[in-house]
Amino acid sequence: MEPSSLSGLPAGVGEALEAEGVAELYPPQQAAVEAGVVDGESLVAAVPTASGKTLIAELAMLSSIERGGKALYIVPLRALASEKKAEFERWEEFDVTVGVSTGNYDSDGEWLASRDIIVATSEKVDSLIRNGAPWIDDLTCVVSDEVHLVDDSHRGPTLEVTLAKLRKVNPGLQTVALSATVGNADVIADWLDAELVESDWRPIELRTGVHFGNAINFDDGSQREVPVERGEDQTAELVGDALDTEEDGQGGSSLVFVNSRRNAESSARKLGEVTSSRLTGEERDRLRELAEELRGVSDTDTSEDLADAVEQGSAFHHAGLASEHRSLIEDAFRDRLIKCVSATPTLAAGVNTPARRVIVRDWRRYDGEFGGMQPLDVLEVHQMCGRAGRPGLDPYGEAVLLANSADTREELFDRYVWAEAEPVRSKLAAEPALRTHVLATVASGFAATRDGLLSFLDNTLYATQTDDEGRLAAVTDTVLDYLEVNGFVDRDRDGGSEGLAATGIGHTVSRLYLDPMSAAEILDGLRTVADGADDEGAESGESGEFVPADGADSAPDADADADDAEFTTYTRADEEGDDPADEPAEPDADEGPAVTPLGLYHLVSRTPDTYELYLKSGDREEYTKVCYEREAEFLGDVPSEYEDVRFEDWLAALKTGRLLEDWANEVDEDRIAERYGVGPGDIRGKVDTAEWLLRAAETLARDVDGIDGDVVVQVREARKRLEYGVREELLDLAGVRNVGRKRARRLFEAGIESRADLREADKAVVLGALRGRERTAERILENAGREDPSLDGVDPDRSASAAATAGADADGDGDGQASLGDFG
Repeated sequence: MEPSSLSGLPAGVGEALEAEGVAELYPPQQAAVEAGVVDGESLVAAVPTASGKTLIAELAMLSSIERGGKALYIVPLRALASEKKAEFERWEEFDVTVGVSTGNYDSDGEWLASRDIIVATSEKVDSLIRNGAPWIDDLTCVVSDEVHLVDDSHRGPTLEVTLAKLRKVNPGLQTVALSATVGNADVIADWLDAELVESDWRPIELRTGVHFGNAINFDDGSQREVPVERGEDQTAELVGDALDTEEDGQGGSSLVFVNSRRNAESSARKLGEVTSSRLTGEERDRLRELAEELRGVSDTDTSEDLADAVEQGSAFHHAGLASEHRSLIEDAFRDRLIKCVSATPTLAAGVNTPARRVIVRDWRRYDGEFGGMQPLDVLEVHQMCGRAGRPGLDPYGEAVLLANSADTREELFDRYVWAEAEPVRSKLAAEPALRTHVLATVASGFAATRDGLLSFLDNTLYATQTDDEGRLAAVTDTVLDYLEVNGFVDRDRDGGSEGLAATGIGHTVSRLYLDPMSAAEILDGLRTVADGADDEGAESGESGEFVPADGADSAPDADADADDAEFTTYTRADEEGDDPADEPAEPDADEGPAVTPLGLYHLVSRTPDTYELYLKSGDREEYTKVCYEREAEFLGDVPSEYEDVRFEDWLAALKTGRLLEDWANEVDEDRIAERYGVGPGDIRGKVDTAEWLLRAAETLARDVDGIDGDVVVQVREARKRLEYGVREELLDLAGVRNVGRKRARRLFEAGIESRADLREADKAVVLGALRGRERTAERILENAGREDPSLDGVDPDRSASAAATAGADADGDGDGQASLGDFG
């Protein structure tokens, strides 16, 4: 079937596809057309990676727009949203407009009403519905990419409920769900009232096998010799073999999956010895340039280690990297400049990173609940294998698992190569998931009674799958009790049907996209300031107390590794440049808790919306000491040491809060990374989450009676210090665009202390403080409102430069490399 033969698309789209090289539709795409995807019919496409799922989605969206509608494309990851937006923008020549929205959970995204295609994460779509985005009613087509992720316990419930709400708001909505091959795609199709297109067809051959001894044995019965001598590394030999096997004039790149961040980094270093010897002179020059760009992203050891590996043609990829790191690595790998990437499984989902050969080195991963190493799910391994080979880039793809014995080789064939992927199961009935979505469902007007709420939940995948009809009702009633006792929902039990209505604060919590337990924790903590230590929490809902729910314990970061390096302990006295005067003063015993940045950072860190830092060996003793030294700052009672789980959770939140405090005290990023055993991506993630929660806390403090206005100001200041990564005296300067935390400190030490000073200061002093970087200085002066920002003919003031350097170094500025805060 030729694209130009399709009807229902904007004029010229079919011909444009053929001009791109799509001479004929792939078999799964043709099956989707025959199932009515261009006629507005709902569809589930369960087909392998690289088999044309995105074009199926584009056909649905473009035909919907041609009929006068609006389309929404839901993605699981922010990085994937940007990738898809760029991909869809090629349709703008046909007057199709594209918008993307992934953050700012308390806005209604009104500007998106003017876009024909909107790309957003499921969390953003959920928040848009909660905030009453008017254009939601105009949607005629929704595409859910990677819909099998409804099986994910963290993000799955949001996707599930969001799709249920969209289908209720728009009864005639065309729903197109794109999935990997799973064990029960028919169940997903039944849930969405959709036709099913299921196929194992791929445009290029994918051979999957196991390497043992001196050869890869593939699933088609073929064998490829890759000798590994005694003492040689299996992975290194496979990577070298792929690079030495030229197809279309070039060797093949490899993607190596390992089970931890530390293993990804060590693997990249070792494999650099393989890739470096196979680089051309031009590639070496380009890689050196890329390495310098990577070093400029952050001033951490992680950034330096990544750059060192990249210079050798190798790289690592994991969630601890900054987003700029990951983007640069992905682009260079797609361009075949980087020859091998060692990655944790985070790279297996979504982002387009093709390789000639995928090597699944580690097929077991540490499971904290199990307390040991556990085999990966079949679906996860199949997703990794699906990254092998891309049309137009590779003539074939190879996916290889590694075995160290004949028995293991047979086990891997049975467990993964021959096995079908597991069925997808809803995770909605877990209480933490329902807490958030029950409140949002009531607050958004989707249910006004208990019966109406249960009726709405009948439209979810969970209701389609469960055999226990009473389970969902029982968990829902428990959640309603919790919401009522904390003052988020009113229940009218008079009459035949129990009425439900969100309270004012319940509406606020839903709009802010908070877990209700996070809101209860924050409110309880803030009220300790208002009520004093003797009667804290006196007005929390009807009962006057924060009521925990089961299953609310915060987990360590999903990508945290059990085998990461031991944490090195420090105290504040270890920090060069720390001034004892910066330590918070002890409050009067009769005044109740003081509001300090650490108290607020600890408060938001102990909410279920934050992944606390993991307590490693030796941390309990260190943070127990800090806990009692700074007990007066905590907004809430410290649990007893004999309550092991609660006390350890409190200390994990304290460790997280201390990281945030260090960031706000201008401690160097590399020092924070070393101190807490994290990467730059972790630091930015913790800062962004805490900033969002403090913004929500600021709103809650304004909306709730009994909380003093001074508390609102203190919360705002703590939030702004996090946003800019600076101490209080730099807030005004750091708020100027392009200044950031380190430039603000340099300007301050040179005597420029405010935005107003930037408008009046001697230009030579400004230029000296900014190391003579003329273009940067001109942008900053312009952003500060200087009438004439030009620095033509201005020489930097050397004394200002010396003062700025000395002052910045005293605050831990080190070698002056850029940090995350320099890009604010």
